Amino acid sequence: MKKTALFIIIIFCTTCIKQDGNEYFHQIKKNDVELTKPVEGDWLYSHKEKGQTFEQFMNSKHIVPTSASNIIYIRPIGNFNSLQNKQIELLREYLEIYFQLKTKILETVSNDVIPESAQRIGYENNQQFLAGYILDNVLKKDKPLKRIALMGLTEVDLYPKPEWNFVFGLASYRDKVGVSSIYRLQDGKLTQENFNLCLSRLLKISSHEIGHMFGLHHCIFADCVMNGTNSMSETDKNSARLCSVCQRKLNSGIKYDNKKRLTELKKYFEKNNLVKELQFIKKDIAVIE
Repeated sequence: MKKTALFIIIIFCTTCIKQDGNEYFHQIKKNDVELTKPVEGDWLYSHKEKGQTFEQFMNSKHIVPTSASNIIYIRPIGNFNSLQNKQIELLREYLEIYFQLKTKILETVSNDVIPESAQRIGYENNQQFLAGYILDNVLKKDKPLKRIALMGLTEVDLYPKPEWNFVFGLASYRDKVGVSSIYRLQDGKLTQENFNLCLSRLLKISSHEIGHMFGLHHCIFADCVMNGTNSMSETDKNSARLCSVCQRKLNSGIKYDNKKRLTELKKYFEKNNLVKELQFIKKDIAVIE
């Protein structure tokens, strides 16, 4: 009789723990904002994507940190001024909080690593680098200690293939490398006046591309940093927040403390006066307290 009672208690407690493990995601789901019907010019208007459920993510091959592979790296490529270098350091700090993994900046390499065959003058009469070349011939060979993901960052505009005008960033799921450009984030030139707007864009695009490296597909279910984007105006409209489903995907592999992550993001947004981003984090913190 005593053994039976003990068995029932163990089953009951195990069930409670399992439910509590998902409670955070049920709570923050209240703050998910449903996407509106796409209109001409929006990413989903021209890209008919099926999305990725949590179950599909779990059944896919995706990276999980180990003691031998747990550091995110940023590789600057180009000639960056002091304000741009400040943004790169703020990006490093953000990614370390966002993914709850150690993040380091590697030594800057020259634009000379890009041959003329991987360059062009774009439709707007500006210099552009072929994003795929950087992935395949620069970043894939770059293997710093304990690398789990590597993000190249250029100050020159990028294009993915001849028929495309430009691309904000590109990532390889298989090789866990990606590249983004700050060129279009700066509204011509980075200044003290547009610093925060450009920083917000950089945080969104970089966390989006690294999210792909961790196996997250484009989100089509809610306003989310993993939404696809066709334009800078669409990037500005999209949230820097991961929706509840995409947060659950990321957390399933990295297994960080959700509340600790939110608290650190809140401090980061407060310190850097990122008002819109701070509002979303405060809402998530409010529903879990």
